[in-house]
Amino acid sequence: MNRYTNKVALLTGVASGIGRATARRLAAEGACVFGLDIDQTGLAETEAEITSAGQQMSGRVTDIRSVQECRAAAEACVATYGGIDVLGNIAGIANQRHVHQVTEEDWDLMNDINLKGVFFLTQAALPHIIEREGNIINIASNAGLMGQAYTVPYCATKGAVVNMTKALAMEFVKHPIRINAIAPGGVDTSLTANFKVLEDADYSLMARYTGARPSTQPEQIASLFAFLASEEAQNIHGSIVSSDGGLTAE
Repeated sequence: MNRYTNKVALLTGVASGIGRATARRLAAEGACVFGLDIDQTGLAETEAEITSAGQQMSGRVTDIRSVQECRAAAEACVATYGGIDVLGNIAGIANQRHVHQVTEEDWDLMNDINLKGVFFLTQAALPHIIEREGNIINIASNAGLMGQAYTVPYCATKGAVVNMTKALAMEFVKHPIRINAIAPGGVDTSLTANFKVLEDADYSLMARYTGARPSTQPEQIASLFAFLASEEAQNIHGSIVSSDGGLTAE
C-alpha cells in the first residue's frame, strides 16, 4: 500500500521500539519521515535502514523536554519536507517505584517526556497539521486507563495523555483534522526489556494487569498507527484505541 505518498510524518522516539517500527511502516508506504530522538546512535540506525531501502527519512536529535527544541523540530520538519501531515507522539519512559521512593526529579522527568513533550510538540505542529488537514496520534498506554501498583507517576502521565487527546479533539472538532491515541499494553521493546520490577514487589497486586496473551510486537502498533493516520480512518476522532490483547476489556 502507498497510503502515505506525498505525506510528511513527524515522529518522536524513532531510535527504537514503536517509534522505529512506525517510521519504517510509514516510510514503506511512501511517507517522508522526519524522526526525532535523543538517542543519536539509534536515530542514525533507523535513518540508515530506511534510506538504504530507497525510502525517505531525515533524523534530528531532539530533547522533547525543551519547548524550544519542540518548536525548532516542527519548523525543521516543515523546512525539510514542506509541511506536516501526521504527528506521532511516541517517545516515552516508564519505571517502577514505591510511592515513598519517588523523588521530585523522578516525577519531573516522567512528566517532561511523557506529557510536557507531547503537549508542546503538538502545539508547535498544530498550525501545520491544520494547514494540511492532517492528524495527530499520541501513544498512551493501558496504564492510562487503569490503576497499576508501583507506577503511579507513569499512570498519571499516560492518564493525562488520554484526556489531553480527548480535550484536543473537542477543541478542534470543527477543524478538518483528527486527533486520536493508541493505548498499548506490554510491547516487546527495549523499554520493557530493560524494565526492572521492584525486588519487594507484591506480585498479587500486579497479576490483574500482566495479561494472558503474549506481549505485543512494535510492528503491530505500527500497523494500527498506519491505519489510524490514513484516510481509511477518516471518521475516527477523539478515540483512545486499545491494543493490549484484551487487558483492559471489561
